[in-house]
Amino acid sequence: MTNRPATLGELKASGHQPLPVKAELRRNLIARLRANEPLFPGIRGYDDSVIPQIVNALLGNQDVIFLGERGQAKSRLVRSLPNLLDEWTPVLAGTEIPEDPYRPITPQGRTIIEEHGDRAEVHWMHRDERYGEKLATPDITIADLIGEVDPIKIAEGRYLADALTLHYGLVPRVNRGIFAINELPDLAERIQVGLLNLLEERDIQIRGHKVRLPLDVFIVATANPEDYTNRGRIITPLKDRYGAQIRTHYPAGLDQEIAIMEQEAAILETGDYGLTVLPFMKEIIAEITHQARRSPDINQRSGVSVRTSIAGYEALVANAFRRALTIGEPEVVPRISDLPFIMPSFQGKVEFEAMEEGQEDKISSRIVQHAVKAVFDRHHDLDALDPIAEAFSEGLTVDTGVGVPAGEYTKAGERVPGLAEACGEGSEAVRAARLEFILEGLHLHKLLNKHSLGGRATYTE
Repeated sequence: MTNRPATLGELKASGHQPLPVKAELRRNLIARLRANEPLFPGIRGYDDSVIPQIVNALLGNQDVIFLGERGQAKSRLVRSLPNLLDEWTPVLAGTEIPEDPYRPITPQGRTIIEEHGDRAEVHWMHRDERYGEKLATPDITIADLIGEVDPIKIAEGRYLADALTLHYGLVPRVNRGIFAINELPDLAERIQVGLLNLLEERDIQIRGHKVRLPLDVFIVATANPEDYTNRGRIITPLKDRYGAQIRTHYPAGLDQEIAIMEQEAAILETGDYGLTVLPFMKEIIAEITHQARRSPDINQRSGVSVRTSIAGYEALVANAFRRALTIGEPEVVPRISDLPFIMPSFQGKVEFEAMEEGQEDKISSRIVQHAVKAVFDRHHDLDALDPIAEAFSEGLTVDTGVGVPAGEYTKAGERVPGLAEACGEGSEAVRAARLEFILEGLHLHKLLNKHSLGGRATYTE
C-alpha cells in the first residue's frame, strides 16, 4: 500500500475506518467465501469437518479453543488466522501498545491525541505483526500475560498510583490483533482466573490499579482433550467463556495422510541421483501410522501425530539415498528392506503402553508387518501370485537386503518363474522394490519363509 496516511488528519480525510478485530476477520472471511478462495491453504482433511466450524465461529464473533491430540494441525490453523486480517492497519504512533487512532485506550494514547490532535502520527502495521502466541507453562505469571508495575518508571519519579507506571504484558501488546495460548490447561489456575475478565469484559486489572483497558483482541487457544476434559486442569468459568470448542482429528484416510506427508516432508535434493518413491511405499508409511492409531499397545490418549508419517517418510528416503551413495547406484528407490531404518523416528513419536524392556521393538515390528500386509492385499491378488510361491518348492532362494544392489534382484527375478513379469516395467531399482514387496507379501501370508540376519534376508520355501 503506497501513499498511506501519515497523520490522524490524513487518515480521517482518506475515509478509512478501522473495524474491531472480530468484525475485520468476519468481513474478510465473507469476502473470501463469496470469491470461493481457499481459507486455510495447506490444511488438508478438514474441509468438511473442522473448517466449517471455524467459519461459523468467526461469523458468530466467537473466541475459539481447538481441542485435539498432538500433530493435528492445531497450531497451524491458529497461525493461519492472521491471513484473514487486513494486510495493513493504522495504529497510533508513539504508544506502548497498538491503538486505534480514533479510539485510544491508554492514558499515553489519549495524551498524544489531546496534545497533537489531527497532527498525531499514524503507524501502519502489517498483519504478521498483529499476531502473538504463548506456550502455556506452569511458570507463566500474570505479569507475563497482562502486565505489571514497572519499577524503572517508579524510579524515574512517577507515583505508584499513576497508570503510566504500568508495563503491559503479552496480551495488551497484541491489541488490535490475535493472541493464541497453546496448551491452555497447563496455565496455573490463578493465571486462568486472570483471563476471565479479558475474555468476558475485554478488561484488565493490574495490581489493584483502576485501569480499564477495553482491549480489542481475538483470543484463541489450543488444548489436548485429555487435559481439557478429564483431569480438571481448566477452571469451569474460563471454559465457559470460549464461544466455540472445535475438535480437530487425524486424517480419515490414507490419501489424506499421504498428501500431508508429501507436502510437509523435508526431502532434500539428491543431486544427480534420480529419486522415485513408488506409491505402495508411501502407502506403507501412512498405513504404519494408521495401524499405530488403532494399536492397543500404543497410548492413544497422547495420540499418534501426523509427524510420525512425515518423519518416517523422510527416514525412508534418507536410507535409500544412503544405499545409492554406498553401492554406487544411480537411482534412489526406497524398498521394504529400508523400513527397519524408520524405527528411530517412529519410536520417538509414539508412547508405548508396554513397560517391559525390549517390547517396543517387538510392537513396532508387528505394526510394520501389519501395515505391509494390508497394503500388499490392496495391491496384489494372492491367487495370481501362487505360481511364484510354488516355484520356491524346487529349492529356489532369493537374497534381499538394504545393501543388495538392484542388479542382484534382476537376476533373482529371472530365476523364479513369473517373478520378473510380476515386477512390471521400469528401471532395475524400481523392479527391485516391487520384487521385494511381492516376496515380503508372500512371506506375511505364510507362503514363503524368511530368514533375516545382519540387514539381509533370504526367502525360501
